[in-house]
Amino acid sequence: MARNLVKAETGRERGTRPSRRLRRTGRVPAVVYGMGSEPLAVSVDTGDLRAALNTDAGLNALITLDVDGGRQLSIVKDLQRHPVRRDVLHVDFLRIDPDQEVEVEIPLVLTGEAKKVTQASGMVDQVMHAVPIRAKPADIPVEVTADVSDLEVGSSLRVSDIELPSGVTAAGDRDATFAVGLITRSTKEYLRQQKAEEEAAEALIIMGEAAEDEEAAAAEDES
Repeated sequence: MARNLVKAETGRERGTRPSRRLRRTGRVPAVVYGMGSEPLAVSVDTGDLRAALNTDAGLNALITLDVDGGRQLSIVKDLQRHPVRRDVLHVDFLRIDPDQEVEVEIPLVLTGEAKKVTQASGMVDQVMHAVPIRAKPADIPVEVTADVSDLEVGSSLRVSDIELPSGVTAAGDRDATFAVGLITRSTKEYLRQQKAEEEAAEALIIMGEAAEDEEAAAAEDES
């Protein structure tokens, strides 16, 4: 995974008003913490931050912060946005060790076609769109995929069913459900029709067997 270089300036004032003035200059107030060091108040250029996060890795991008000439590998641990304009208001950077595992959330993408669900006019409900994982920074994948081809109506898939890349482990509840084959009105109608057809077929078999028995009995009487 590529590492983006972002220059962070120290010495910013804390508080709401100083932060507003800082944003008007095109900078974002931030804090850097982790790895046993004291939290450090900094600011980063809005454009540099946007460029660093505008990759396939998204918020999980590895960012090398240049702080007063020293460089530290980090990731974005929290990012606050304006509720309407979606401008970045504040960002928390977590210092990380390239040789130590870190916990992040990775997008979960469903693949395959759940034919047994679609044939029953059901639907696949994805109830989890991101999976918490642990991995060394260089092993953090852009996303993880899960095949739903074997999903059936009324069944579900769990985190433990996901095949994670080498060096990556699930960090959350492995029994958590991420996809369910749901029953809809159309599904219920399909199941009713299927049951009716099965019962009709079974009735025909029974009637056929009864007719065969009657013919056999009649043959015995004639003999």
